[in-house]
Amino acid sequence: MAMIEAPPEIKKNGDIIPIMIKLENEAVIKDIQNNYLYWDKIKYKAKTCNAEELWEAVKFLRYLRSSNIRFGKYKFGYVITDYIQRALHQFDLNIGGTLGSNIGIAETDKTKFMIRSIMEEAISSSQMEGASTTRKRAKEMIQQEKKPKDKSEQMIMNNYITMRYIVQHKEEEISPEKILHLHQLITNGTLDETQDEGTYRDNNNVHVVNHLNSEIVHIPPSHEELNNLIKELCEFFNTDDQNFIHPIIKGCIIHFMIAWIHPFSDGNGRTARALFYWYMLKKGYWLTEYLSISRIIKDTKAQYEKAYLYTEIDENDLSYFITYHIKTMEKAYAALKEYISKKQREVIQAAKFMKIPGVNERMAQILKILHDDPNRVLNIKEMENRFNISNFTARTDLKTLTELGFLEIIPVNKKKQNFIKSDAFDNVLKKYFS
Repeated sequence: MAMIEAPPEIKKNGDIIPIMIKLENEAVIKDIQNNYLYWDKIKYKAKTCNAEELWEAVKFLRYLRSSNIRFGKYKFGYVITDYIQRALHQFDLNIGGTLGSNIGIAETDKTKFMIRSIMEEAISSSQMEGASTTRKRAKEMIQQEKKPKDKSEQMIMNNYITMRYIVQHKEEEISPEKILHLHQLITNGTLDETQDEGTYRDNNNVHVVNHLNSEIVHIPPSHEELNNLIKELCEFFNTDDQNFIHPIIKGCIIHFMIAWIHPFSDGNGRTARALFYWYMLKKGYWLTEYLSISRIIKDTKAQYEKAYLYTEIDENDLSYFITYHIKTMEKAYAALKEYISKKQREVIQAAKFMKIPGVNERMAQILKILHDDPNRVLNIKEMENRFNISNFTARTDLKTLTELGFLEIIPVNKKKQNFIKSDAFDNVLKKYFS
């Protein structure tokens, strides 16, 4: 990511006020504010004034509406735009609260969807940091609890373990020690120097670099400031200030600050995203467990990086990052709704297999999987994780389908077995549906 063009210097004279008044209610200002555009986009939108005047008007308007926060000696600001307010309202209705959501997750499916989401988040968050394993291989490793074969797979497994840890401890407050523990979980066995796992950096030789041209795009605070900055961030996480900040806004700020402070030699991004999840769940946004936000971020990584750069270049204005993050959450929520709709259609399609005597809903879904993917290899551990059932129940389901003629057993060793679609699968099926 190349450095962003610096904006023109603000003149701070009275001439801008008439222009600002003239532009405030125009569509261009609303578009600039709601999308929280930076100078590199704003300069092309000037029509009734020149680009520099438009930029000054936008900056003045943002200044009037800005709220400020501090961490250590560093000051940050943010603006709650109309777009952000509308989005927060929709999130409050749909991903938080105690009455549930209209998204359509059946109570019996909640664990299944949660596990799927945690897997997706673990995979995408790791792939953003360079993990090269395919999504299919990663899912098989997690579902079947296979030992990671390389650093990429270890990164994904670490993220999965970390997400499970967060779900189990979501009611707890955060502390510097817990942040270090999160980092240790995330980086276990993946850093060049093992002593860096779960410890703050002890030097200033860490920079955020554009690897395409080796250009430094961010110099984090000195390592001597880390203890104080992390302590203040924990207080921000755990307490509600007298000046109310919406929890989702606070979650976005926590996400940003960990990456900005850059307290670790590596793994800062994964730790930042993990802490965002923790804060959202702690504040009652239960549907966050089902959202794979990192998958959307991975697909829009250039915008993700620009959101950091815009914030830092433009006087630490966090609204660039907050706006990006909220748009990402909207996309993740839409993707979840589409996924659930797809799975509900699959359940309906699998219902025909339940007409077979002795076949329950889980077995029907297994038959649907094999019907759609004849080369699929199944095992007991995967069934345990997929359906959140005991080893005995998973073994019984697969054994029943084998006895009915749908599966064939492939011995792996003296204890372990795999199951594949039998040669007689289609003929057995015809017996019930001919």
